[in-house]
Amino acid sequence: MRVQTLERPGQREPTFASLEQTPPPLESGDRLSLPEFERRYHAHPEIKKAELIEGVVYVASPVSARLHGDPHFDVIAWLGLYRAMTPNLRGSDNATLRLDLQNEPEPDALLRLPENLGGKSYIAADGYLEGAPELIVEVAASSASYDLHQKKRVYARNQVPEYIVFETYEQQVHWFVLRQGSYEEQRLDEEGVLKSQVLPGLWLHPAAFWAGDMATVFNGLNRGLASVEHAAFVEALTVKQK
Repeated sequence: MRVQTLERPGQREPTFASLEQTPPPLESGDRLSLPEFERRYHAHPEIKKAELIEGVVYVASPVSARLHGDPHFDVIAWLGLYRAMTPNLRGSDNATLRLDLQNEPEPDALLRLPENLGGKSYIAADGYLEGAPELIVEVAASSASYDLHQKKRVYARNQVPEYIVFETYEQQVHWFVLRQGSYEEQRLDEEGVLKSQVLPGLWLHPAAFWAGDMATVFNGLNRGLASVEHAAFVEALTVKQK
């Protein structure tokens, strides 16, 4: 007796021809050109986050709340308050960023100025971000992460003015400022605060951040937002916009 198998409407077993037409999925360690990386990424929407760094593919593993999700949320809250109080500044969360022919990261967060206000990044015709934002932020589990090695070199070479890595396992904040083509790490001031050299008024109290004391983090940021430097920055952006 012949057994009839049931198929879902619209579904058929893939043929060899259809398999040949579908690009293979991205795998960590693949060495690809940027066009091929994007072709495979678009063809596999089940892949939620992948990056091309120095021509090598990195596919993100599931992330923990303690070592990534929670600090990432607090970083976005901190940057969001600064953006809200700084007219014309733009921000993105996990946006694809085309830097050069071998590098297409997805930074955890970034802040940038539009081109008409002196920014060096822009939205391409297909909606993706290209160029160097003023600030890139990554949340890394440890110092062994490629965020503090390969990505750091890539961001410096592509002239990203400031780069922050929140290193969650060791509970450290590495805040790098680009000077003469290479990154120098910022030092805490006498009050235990890190201050942006590119985005005036963007202040962070790392000890309070790692303690989960976001009220103190916001109070410190509000002090930066009330500073003379931030007021002058806002005025300059307003004048340029006119």
